[in-house]
Amino acid sequence: MTIQNDDLDLADVQTIRRRMRYDREHPHYKWIVLTNTTIGVLLSAINASIVLISLPAIFRGVGLNPLAAGNVGYLLWMLMGYLLVTAVLVVMFGRLGDIYGRVKIYNLGFAVFAFTAVALSFDPFSGGAGAMWIIIWRVFQGVGGAMLMANSTAILTDAFPAKQRGTALGINMVAAVAGSFLGLLIGGVLSEWDWRAVFWVSVPLGIIGAIWSYRSLHEVGERTHGKVDWAGTITFAVGLTALLTGITYGIQPYGGHPTGWTNPWVLAAVIGGLGGLGVFCFVESKVAEPMFHLALFRNRAFGLGNFANLMVSIGRGGMQFMLIIWLQGIWLPLHGYSFESTPLWAGIYLLPLTVGFLAAGPVSGWLSDRYGSRPFTTGGAIVAAVTFLLLLVIPVDFNYLAFAVIILVNGIGCGLFISPNTAAIMSSVPAAQRGAASGMRGTLFNGGNALSMGIFFSLMVVGLAASLPSALDSGLRAQGVSPGAAADIANMPPVASMFAAFLGFNPIQELLGPTGELAKPGVNADTLTGQEFFPHLLTGPFHTGLVVVFVSAAVMMLLAAIASYFAGDKTIEEQEAELAEADELVAAR
Repeated sequence: MTIQNDDLDLADVQTIRRRMRYDREHPHYKWIVLTNTTIGVLLSAINASIVLISLPAIFRGVGLNPLAAGNVGYLLWMLMGYLLVTAVLVVMFGRLGDIYGRVKIYNLGFAVFAFTAVALSFDPFSGGAGAMWIIIWRVFQGVGGAMLMANSTAILTDAFPAKQRGTALGINMVAAVAGSFLGLLIGGVLSEWDWRAVFWVSVPLGIIGAIWSYRSLHEVGERTHGKVDWAGTITFAVGLTALLTGITYGIQPYGGHPTGWTNPWVLAAVIGGLGGLGVFCFVESKVAEPMFHLALFRNRAFGLGNFANLMVSIGRGGMQFMLIIWLQGIWLPLHGYSFESTPLWAGIYLLPLTVGFLAAGPVSGWLSDRYGSRPFTTGGAIVAAVTFLLLLVIPVDFNYLAFAVIILVNGIGCGLFISPNTAAIMSSVPAAQRGAASGMRGTLFNGGNALSMGIFFSLMVVGLAASLPSALDSGLRAQGVSPGAAADIANMPPVASMFAAFLGFNPIQELLGPTGELAKPGVNADTLTGQEFFPHLLTGPFHTGLVVVFVSAAVMMLLAAIASYFAGDKTIEEQEAELAEADELVAAR
């Protein structure tokens, strides 16, 4: 393979030379980098999902009723605050790493993360104040998480030669995505013990990781001397924050509609956010030292690779959210599990998903170093798309073996995709811009997770709105509830039913108990307040919503497969040829 001198800029050459010299002097350093950054992204990813499955225990612990007016907002921000902050800030911290040193920003992120983990583990309040304590400190923890995620892949790319980069980034990205799965299991186990324990787990690892990173990591990559692009940073942060906030509040009902997409404030936030991102693109094309070089998206491997990353992130995040609601709100109660124990068992029953991902992720990274990324990114996305459609074939009250096999294969598909995709993206950019490129990849990764909740929750609510009211009305009347009371509950916004199922609450007891309806003659109170009545009513409407959700997710995975196929490929022989020419270029200069 022949390359031109402008394919490798001076920063690339200096980084390669510095890494080679550091490898000779410290042959084990790259493995220290891999271990520490893997712990960092693992912690960040675990904390992105650990609250998701622990919310039933958290709501009970702080004394919040999920059906009370205003408490839906607490739930949304407990889920979305961390994801929103990491998505918004990760590009900025990647650029700051390019300027001031990636290790320096990464180390600061570990320290912030450790400090906020300690604060979260000691919530002194209850009720709304207790919820706000969690939300505020989760936002600050997201700042530390953004610092870690923005620079970890860039530090790894600097430390490893091209022939080992896919394997190293594969292990790191497996940790990032596996952390979101492991968070479900860890959260389920710890919330069974004490709801505060879901935050305690990060304290020792955060402190040890922070001390270790400060003592062991060194700058290997080339810094880009320049100044912070404040105009780009502010327009990007405001635009993305408005967009994600609007999508978040679009979940809530408004003016008699099941969702909030007719709310003028939601529409203003979404349209204004898109406009803000448009201004960001204009600013970045004009400033001398932009936060992010948009010209990188003209690089086919970078642009299409990031598009595929976004599609898979949205699809995977939506699936994870729907599976938790499916298990906690319907399947587990129908199979004799108490609402209080559903977080633990939901985490356990989702283990095949984690196993499949952990099995395929590192292997695909290693194989992509030898055979290129395209077979694995394209094939993995197609496998995941097929499993989404298979989830529609099984009934809502499924046989677990069939469910376990499907989610195992889904985990394998996502594992095949993620490592080669990351390696291909990071190997396609110049060394001096790896921090910003890593930040953009992280923004799409985290932003996809945040978008998935808003998009798929809205799709599910629309699906429920078509059939849930009639199912509730007829089901309640069949158990002796008066037509007026049955109609009132049937007209309850579907999002309230979804949140009740998600949090393991039986809304029938909460809604009918205070009215005295359960004590009236002819009302089958024991059946209505039992753990099977409400999940059974949800079964039919929930499957209607699942069709909308999983077909949409399958389409996103197929789009990711198409983008991955056309993104191009680079084999290890081509990468080694580039390295050899880079070494010659160093000598010539």
